[in-house]
Amino acid sequence: MTELALVTGGAGLIGSHLVDRLLRDGHRVRVLDNLEQVTHRGDRPAWIPDDVDFHHADIRDRDAVERALRGVDVVFHQAAYGGYMPEIAKFVSVNSLGTAHLLEAIRDSRLPVRKVVVASSQAVYREGAGECAVHGVVFPGARALDRLRSGRFAPTCPLCGADVVSVPTPEGAPVGGQNTYAITKLDQEQLTLGWSRQTGIPAVALRYSCTYGPRQSLFNPYTGVIAIFATRLLNGLPPVLYEDGLQTRDLVFVEDVAEANLLAATTDALDGLAVNIGSGTPTTIADVARLVSAALGIDIAAEVHGEFRPGEMRHLTSDTSLAAAAGYAPRVALADGIARYLGWVAGQGDITEYFGAAERGLRGRGIIQAVAPG
Repeated sequence: MTELALVTGGAGLIGSHLVDRLLRDGHRVRVLDNLEQVTHRGDRPAWIPDDVDFHHADIRDRDAVERALRGVDVVFHQAAYGGYMPEIAKFVSVNSLGTAHLLEAIRDSRLPVRKVVVASSQAVYREGAGECAVHGVVFPGARALDRLRSGRFAPTCPLCGADVVSVPTPEGAPVGGQNTYAITKLDQEQLTLGWSRQTGIPAVALRYSCTYGPRQSLFNPYTGVIAIFATRLLNGLPPVLYEDGLQTRDLVFVEDVAEANLLAATTDALDGLAVNIGSGTPTTIADVARLVSAALGIDIAAEVHGEFRPGEMRHLTSDTSLAAAAGYAPRVALADGIARYLGWVAGQGDITEYFGAAERGLRGRGIIQAVAPG
């Protein structure tokens, strides 16, 4: 008999592509998803196949979680509240408490789950890795607010204070993200890996880089830089860049992330570890805006408003050598991935722009702050 896989958050971007991949390999699949309003508008997406056992429920509902776990061989825990949402309590409730419910249910009911793969994030790192001209590779601390307010965005060497040049970040870099999402993603991975050591059930935490691709929500104004830029441009509005737009991100296509999950479930080489999953290639946010603009054929230049988001990293490129040694190999280049995403967007009908109103709310809560004039 083929394995039964539970994908929490299986209607979302990564979860749904993972569902497709599991079905293609002949597995039986069960999905638990609450169809979060800000992402799905409350409806079961058309991309969830009819032969998937779909449980419309919240990860915080212990009884629903226990029902979804019955007979399951492997769990892919993708369910999370994400992005730059202004809520604090909901992040903790969904990400931290929801994960605790899942793990307790498996342990206390002595369920025969053979492995858990949990979605973590590169957001758990502090400021990634940098190279100092004097001290070599170092791990900068979080950037101070006074530096950000004065427009000095570069991370600095913790030993001498000089600016550093970004280099790929390995899994051993210090963790301790500076926003609520990052804090709760670290909760998810540490809860899962600690639980694994106690129960003897293998687990892997995958630290995803910025994931994008078809099915990334066009309704959610707080997550997905490519989606946000696309909806702005399609409505005749410029992309908005924070800081100076020269901060970099490691952007990885969703199908490559789905493959990484299958790899983690089928090899024991990564058991018990937190593992970077990304493209390994940095791209400035300004270049992302130009790529999306060019792919859409809409010539509207991005704007820099002299603002920043406290707790956001300046640079982070994932060192994926650990995953690569186990067989991980991302295949989709950024330009191709953007074209595929925008092809999907073109089939979604009229596109509404939600970012502007959301940004005003974030500014009012201090989640977006201004660089001091002069």
